[in-house]
Amino acid sequence: MTVLAKNSAKEHDNDLLVAVAAGNRRALEELYVSYHRRLARFLSRFTPRYENVEEIINDTFMVVWQRSKDFRYASQVSTWIIGIAYRTALKSLRRQKNHAGALRLDDYPEQTTDPTLETEVRDWLKHGLERLPIEQRLTLELAYHMGHSLEEIAAITECPVGTVKARMFHAREKLRQYLPTLGGSACALSMRDE
Repeated sequence: MTVLAKNSAKEHDNDLLVAVAAGNRRALEELYVSYHRRLARFLSRFTPRYENVEEIINDTFMVVWQRSKDFRYASQVSTWIIGIAYRTALKSLRRQKNHAGALRLDDYPEQTTDPTLETEVRDWLKHGLERLPIEQRLTLELAYHMGHSLEEIAAITECPVGTVKARMFHAREKLRQYLPTLGGSACALSMRDE
């Protein structure tokens, strides 16, 4: 995407949010449609259930509808919306965790993998990420899968940049411990050779 296109998209998001703040439902719908896919990809990494992802997205846009007048344009609209989704996902996942019937990682059936090493490593990484505390996992996802900077992640998670750095550091350390165990000695050897 070119700089002009990025600026145009930012301006369009700003215009839509101004319209939402004025009570324009069509503007909310357009904002919803433009962010749905990105948010669904982000959220699907944390909950395997489509219904949960949709509920979190809907709750996110309910907050956007209710709080659009409070937005001060100190960050990008996209950062603000992803921040709302992040906090909504945390609340939802914590609620699910507190329910007695909530599934643990061990309750999921074992996944079959493609025989290629790349697929296996991706599977090991997925299982390693699932073992991380939710704040660390979401921080890594925001950085590595969605491409947000430390400052943007700090704005999304409403915490200092130092906390974001600490979460990333601790998450990477835990992954270094988990991945050889999850992948067996073959994973440890292949990762050491790279």
